Amino acid sequence: MSSHRENTERYASHLAPGFRSTRDDPRITFAADVDTGSYSNVRRMLLRERRLPPANAVRVEELVNYFRYAGVEPSGEHPVAASIEIASCPWRREHRLAVATVRTARISSGARQPANLVFLLDVSGSMGSSDKLPLLQRSFQLLVDQLQGRDRVAIVVYAGSAGLVLPSTACSNKDEILDAVASLRAGGSTAGAQGIRLAYRVARQHFVPDGINRVLLATDGDFNVGISDREELVAMIEEEAADGIFLTTLGFGTGNLKEDTLEQLADRGNGHYAYIDSLLEARKVLVDELGATLEVVARDVKLQATFNPARVAAHRLVGYANRRLKHRDFADDEKDGGELGAGHQVTALFEIVPKGAELPDMEPGDATDPEFATLEGEALMRIDVRYKSPTGTQGRQVESFGVDDGRTLGTASEDVVFAAAVAWFAEAVREEPEPTPRTWDRIDLLARSAVAGNGTRAEFLRLIEAARGLRTAEGTPR
Repeated sequence: MSSHRENTERYASHLAPGFRSTRDDPRITFAADVDTGSYSNVRRMLLRERRLPPANAVRVEELVNYFRYAGVEPSGEHPVAASIEIASCPWRREHRLAVATVRTARISSGARQPANLVFLLDVSGSMGSSDKLPLLQRSFQLLVDQLQGRDRVAIVVYAGSAGLVLPSTACSNKDEILDAVASLRAGGSTAGAQGIRLAYRVARQHFVPDGINRVLLATDGDFNVGISDREELVAMIEEEAADGIFLTTLGFGTGNLKEDTLEQLADRGNGHYAYIDSLLEARKVLVDELGATLEVVARDVKLQATFNPARVAAHRLVGYANRRLKHRDFADDEKDGGELGAGHQVTALFEIVPKGAELPDMEPGDATDPEFATLEGEALMRIDVRYKSPTGTQGRQVESFGVDDGRTLGTASEDVVFAAAVAWFAEAVREEPEPTPRTWDRIDLLARSAVAGNGTRAEFLRLIEAARGLRTAEGTPR
C-alpha cells in the first residue's frame, strides 16, 4: 500500500438528496450532467494509490454515467430521446428503482462541424511528474491525430506568465501542431487566469460561425487566482459561452488536484469535466468520444421527473446533489442547464417508495413552486427533458413515461442491473449508509451478472474488490 502523504487535493462538498413525499411534492428537477471525472479519479485512488477516496470525490451520477447503456435512439425532429425502465431496488427490496436514460445521436467524423480549438495547457512546475505533463502531451497528440484538415488548433500555455506557443494553425499541418505539443516543458508558478483570458482572445480571433469553438483546459487544477479574480474569471467564462465559445476541462495528476475548480469552470463554460489518469482514459475521452467532447447538439438540458401520487408514496434522486434546480427553473429558458454533445448519454436513477410501504425520513419539498399538475393513469412516473438547439433561445421538450410491469433484477435488462450496481457501489464508498461485508458481496454479485464481456464494465469489478478490502481493513485513512 502506498504511503499516505499529505496532499492539497480539493473537492466540493455535497450532501446526498433525501426522499420527498409525493403528496407534498411529486417532482424532481435537475440539470443534465455528463461529467465523468469522478469515476476515473476514484479509480486512480482505489487501484493505483490503494486508498479510499474522500466522500466528496465520489459523485454517484458521474460513476453511473461513465458507462454506456442502451436507451432509445433519437429520431425525427428532436436530437434527444428519453426512456425509463423500472425494476426492484437492490439495496431496499421493498422499494422500486427507475433508471431513466437520455441519449443524443452519434455523428460521423465527416458530418462534424469544423472546429476552432485552443489548447490551454498548464506547464507550471507542479506539472512536471510523469502522470501530468508527459501524459497530457501524449493525450493531446491522440486528439490531434483525430482532427481534420478543416479544423484549426492554437496552443496557449501558462506558468509564471501566459504565452502563445502556437498560433491558430490548420490541421492540414498536423506535424507542426504535434511538434509544438512535444516541445512543452514544465517550470514556474501557476497563472491560470492569465492563460484563460489569452486562450479566449485567440479563440475569438478565429471564431467559426455555426462551427465548433472550444477551449480545452488541461491542468492539475492548481490555479494561483485570488477570490475576486475567480469571480471575475467565472463571469468571463459565462459570457464567452453565451457567445458560442465553450470550455472543456481535463484534470491530470495527483497531490494537488483542484477538482472543485475544474468542475465549476466546465459547468459555467457549457462544457464538461473529465479526469485523465491514463492513456486509455485519454483515448476514451479524446478519441472514442470525440464527437461528444467537441460538438454540442443540445444546450441547457434540464430534466424533470413527475411521480404518480396514486402509486408512489415517496421518491428520491440518486446523486446529482449539486445539479438540483427549483421546479420553476425547468421552463425558464434563462436558467442554465447541462450541455449534451453528439453521442452523449445521461442516466439518472430514482428510488421509489410504493404506495402503502413504510415511509423513510423525508426532506422538505420545493415550497417555492406549489402549483403542479399531478400524473394520473397507469404510469408510475414521467420524465420531461427540456433543451435548446445549439444556436436557439427557445426551449423544446420531449417526454417518456415509466410503467412498472413488476420486473425484478432477475428479469430487468443488464443495463439496469449494472447501473444499479454502480450507484450502490458509489453510495457504499461514500458510506451512505455505512456498508456491511454483506453489502460488498451483493454489489459484486450484481455487477458480475451484468458484465457480459464488456471490458470497461469488467474493470469496475476491480474497483469493488479494492474498495471492499480497504473498507474492511482497520485503521485505513479516509
